[in-house]
Amino acid sequence: MAARVLLGTASWADKPLIESGKFYPPEATSAEARLRFYASRFPLVEADSSYYGLPTEATSRAWVERTPRAFTFNVKAYSLFTEHPTPVQRLPKAIKEVMPPDLAKARNLYRKDAPPDVVDLCWSTFIDALLPLHDAGKLGVIVFQFPKWVFPNRATKSYFEEIRERLGPYRAAIEFRNEIWLNAENQEDTLAFLGDLDFTFICVDEPQGFSSSVPPVAASTNQLAFVRFHGRNTEMWEARTRTSAERFDYWYSPEELDEWVSRIGALADEAEEVHLVMNTNNGDQGPGNLRLLDERLRRAGIEPVPAPATDAEAS
Repeated sequence: MAARVLLGTASWADKPLIESGKFYPPEATSAEARLRFYASRFPLVEADSSYYGLPTEATSRAWVERTPRAFTFNVKAYSLFTEHPTPVQRLPKAIKEVMPPDLAKARNLYRKDAPPDVVDLCWSTFIDALLPLHDAGKLGVIVFQFPKWVFPNRATKSYFEEIRERLGPYRAAIEFRNEIWLNAENQEDTLAFLGDLDFTFICVDEPQGFSSSVPPVAASTNQLAFVRFHGRNTEMWEARTRTSAERFDYWYSPEELDEWVSRIGALADEAEEVHLVMNTNNGDQGPGNLRLLDERLRRAGIEPVPAPATDAEAS
């Protein structure tokens, strides 16, 4: 197994994690201090703020400066790019100013309703904002998490091809929330299509038995394999919740994570790098579950990459 196996959480800035007082030291009271501390514990993180609002170059530059050279950021795609409703009030002023008055007054914007020049401007803003991360070698993949109302059809596949063109040098990873993509009829075609685009298929561990449940298929479609762990909180998976912490409230058992150890080993035999992201986020569940996963992997002879040395330590 030659692949680099990187572990990280789905965010380092979740309010429940900060308020738990169980991960960050008392002196880590600023966003900068928390990111620096996080990067001393794990080599990978998923930035989710870019889903809720378009990122800025200033933010990317700050992330570069606050983390060691060997640290990796996966960045969630903006909601408009994944067919989710996008709050108009969160759009940058420069973009709202070019929108038609009726859309500028709407609560949410969907890609299908947005004028092409607005979509283009959102994309260019997103791509430009991540350049500091890319230039520093710290940008992993852009995570596109599509909702359950996105199906495998000609229009969706055409849009995926558009995404490939839009991203330029950036890499994409795709997560589905509709079982149809991975059913017996479509699984082979889905994985082949992602491979043809050089998109990473995101394997998932999540509650089963829903139309929004994707089976725990372990497959790599390019040289970056990826697993996201959402927990198995069946009761809350499709419930209306006030916060994501309620939906992803879950402590894994060693036996549950052991189900993935051999799969991760197989992914590591096929790919050059494997990203394992823990999305359980009530209190300190993310770091806690990651520590257990790290232990189970090492017991099986799989050695995850340790947290990177700071630049001062490396020199």
